[in-house]
Amino acid sequence: MKHWPSQAFPIILLAFLAGLSFWLQKSVDRNELPAPAEVRHTPDAIAENFSARRFDENGQIKFRLVAPYMEHFPDDDSSELRAPTLIAYRPDTPPVTISGRNAKVTAKGEVVYLWGDVVVNRAASPERPALTAIMPDLVVHPNESTAFTNSAVEITQGKSWIKGVGMKIDNEASTFELQSQVTGLYYSSKAPQ
Repeated sequence: MKHWPSQAFPIILLAFLAGLSFWLQKSVDRNELPAPAEVRHTPDAIAENFSARRFDENGQIKFRLVAPYMEHFPDDDSSELRAPTLIAYRPDTPPVTISGRNAKVTAKGEVVYLWGDVVVNRAASPERPALTAIMPDLVVHPNESTAFTNSAVEITQGKSWIKGVGMKIDNEASTFELQSQVTGLYYSSKAPQ
């Protein structure tokens, strides 16, 4: 005659091991994160005749960004523009206009990357003629009224011209600072014509 407890022991042991394996598998699965979804850089919004303005604390317009075409990308909350124009304003001074073939604007508009035949124009004032700077690319920080490039730059103002590599622009101080390899020709406004 066989004893029931001796026959049940292997069955109980197998059931216990199966339950323990199931519990361990569930514990491990809970700690695994799901695989991230594939992130695509595709536009979620498109605008034609785009225009944006930012104002200072006194309600005066600080700058305006316009473009005939804009795409917004949700993956990094950036926008890309075709043929953009950025106009920076300061009280009692001529506006500075920056244009290019393309631009990318970061999520909160803190940085505008322009590339492709970038032109910076400062309108004439009673004290000085208009200024034009030409370069292949420019990084603009509109909130700080600054910009820079590491590329070659050519600046003309009246008959005067200057060339160099790398440039910093400070619109608040009305300065254009070339970084290296600077050459140029300056005509004084008091020189005979």
